[in-house]
Amino acid sequence: MGLFNRLRATAPTPATDSASAPATARLTGIWTIDPAHSSIAFVARHAMITKVRGTFEDFDGRLYLDGEHPGRSTADVTIKAASLNTRQEQRDQHLRSADFFHAEAHPELSFRSTSVQQLSADAYRLTGDLSIKGITLPVVLDLTHTGTATDPFGNERAGFEGSTTVDRTDWGLTWNSVLETGGVLVGEKVKLEFDVSAIRAA
Repeated sequence: MGLFNRLRATAPTPATDSASAPATARLTGIWTIDPAHSSIAFVARHAMITKVRGTFEDFDGRLYLDGEHPGRSTADVTIKAASLNTRQEQRDQHLRSADFFHAEAHPELSFRSTSVQQLSADAYRLTGDLSIKGITLPVVLDLTHTGTATDPFGNERAGFEGSTTVDRTDWGLTWNSVLETGGVLVGEKVKLEFDVSAIRAA
């Protein structure tokens, strides 16, 4: 978490700004990610046969959304490496160690967007730089805008969800153990999943 598995030819043709502007203009503005109602998760194979799922519990982010010209939108997210949680403390300590995230020396992961494409009314392709353990590489995320709402406290919220798959070894997370039956203990492909509730800034 060769370069990772990019999402390719199945995507629809990007929408033009002029066609999408009326439906998305209301999104224009600055939004902050609400960690209490958002999730950043990861999934990897264990022993070649099952999946281990985890989340990062401590993160923050800021979005600038340009509803009339989506290509001008930006995203900036920072994640605390030590906040990872797979619900098994021994495994979590190993993931925080130098074998994986080396959280003591590299306390933060970050994502900074570099471009945005609108693919359809509610679908976007977000390209950006993902930094882990001092290594920065480009990633491509496909996101869906799941809607907007005003909560009981008067906050205007926008929802987004999406995912991508990366090869963890590209960022120096190379530890593994060979199984007697063949294969390895930890899968190299990791699926990143995002479920974001963002609040419009005052």
